[in-house]
Amino acid sequence: MAKHEDKRNLESIPVGTLGIIALDGCKKMSEQVDSFLVGWRTERQNEHKASLAFAGYERPSYLIEASVPRFGTGEAKGVIKNSVRGMDLYILVDVVNYSMTYSLFGKENHMSPDDHFQNLKRVIAAVGGKARRITVIMPYLYESRQAKRNNRESLDCALALQELTKMGVDNIITFDAHEPRVMNAIPLNGFDTVQPVYQFVKGLLKSTDGLSIDSDHMMVISPDEAGMKRSIYLASVLGLDMGMFYRRRDYTRMENGMHPIVAYEFLGSSLEGKDMIILDDMISSGGGILEIATELKRRKAGKIFVFSTFGLFTNGLAHFDKAYEEGLIDCVLTTDLIYQPEELLTRPWYHSCGLAKYIAYIIDTLNHDSSISDLLDPIERIHAIINRYNQNGKHLD
Repeated sequence: MAKHEDKRNLESIPVGTLGIIALDGCKKMSEQVDSFLVGWRTERQNEHKASLAFAGYERPSYLIEASVPRFGTGEAKGVIKNSVRGMDLYILVDVVNYSMTYSLFGKENHMSPDDHFQNLKRVIAAVGGKARRITVIMPYLYESRQAKRNNRESLDCALALQELTKMGVDNIITFDAHEPRVMNAIPLNGFDTVQPVYQFVKGLLKSTDGLSIDSDHMMVISPDEAGMKRSIYLASVLGLDMGMFYRRRDYTRMENGMHPIVAYEFLGSSLEGKDMIILDDMISSGGGILEIATELKRRKAGKIFVFSTFGLFTNGLAHFDKAYEEGLIDCVLTTDLIYQPEELLTRPWYHSCGLAKYIAYIIDTLNHDSSISDLLDPIERIHAIINRYNQNGKHLD
C-alpha cells in the first residue's frame, strides 16, 4: 500500500466527480495514482465534504472500467462500462508501450504508437460528450518527434492535438515535450508540459553517495542546442555551470532519415575532474548519449550521470552494458512514465524515477480547479532535498 501524504490544502469545490480511465499499457501507473488519491481523500478534512458539490468525493477507487476489444480483422471499438455523465475525466495513455499485443488475422501484432492513439480516440468517442471535462495525460507526446515542419513534410503532432480537441478534450498534459511550441497548434485549449527535474535530483541523491552539488565539482551538459532550455533550468536550480555540444552534421547526405553527425564541438568551461549530468528528453537508440559521454571522458570528466525523461532504448541495452563496464557512464536515470521491460529494471547502471505520486498531485489539484504552478516549478523542493542530503553527510535515506 502506498504511503499517503496530504501536503496540499485543497478547499475549493471539485469541477466534477473524479474519474480516471487507464488505457491498456498504462494500468500499473494508473493503479498507483488511484491508490494515492484514495488515501489522500479519505484522510483529507474539509468542512464542505458533506455537501452535494462533494458527492462521490470519497470512493474506494476512481478508476473507470473501459476496454478496447478487437475483431479478428484487427478492427476495434471503445467500450466504457460505467456511467461517466458529469464527471471530470482523466484518461491516461502510454503510446510507446510496445509490449501490448492484439490478434490480426490470427497473427500476434505488437501495438505501435498509432494503435495506442487510435484506442485513445475510441475511448473518447465512447464517452460520447457526456463528461463535464476531459483531460488526457499522455506522458510521451504522440508524434512529438515530428512536431515541426521542414519543406514538404507532415506535421503529425499538431494534427493529433487538433484532432483530440475537436473530439472534446479540454486539456492535454504531457512530460518534457520534444518541441513544446507545438502547443501553438491548439491555442484555445490547455496544454502543459511537465519537467520531472525534482524526481531526477531525488533519484540521483538516493542512488549515489558523496556527491558535491556545486559549480566546482559538477556541471550540467546539454547534448545539443535543442535541449538548452531544460539544461539551463537544471543548472540554475542546482547552482552549476552548463556546457553544450554542437552536433556538426553532413547536410549533403541522409542516413536513416537524418543527416549524419560528423563531429561534436563542445562549448563550455573546463571539465577536468568534474562530475557530469547529461540531460535530455529521451534516449532513443542511445548512440548519441554514449558518444557525448566518450567526448566528456576525453576531456577528463569525472563521473557521468544521464538524466532522460523517456528511456526508449530502441536498439537494446548491450551498448549501455558495455559503456558501464568500461567506466564510460555511472548511472542512467529515466522515469517510469512509459513501459519499462524487466531486463532494464535489473541493470546495475539503471535507476527508475517514480512519477505516480506526482501525477496524482496534478489530478487532485486540477479536479479542484486549483493552480498547479508550484508543481511545475519545484525549486523549493529541490533545494530542500539537497540540504537534507548535505546534512546527512552526502547521503539520502
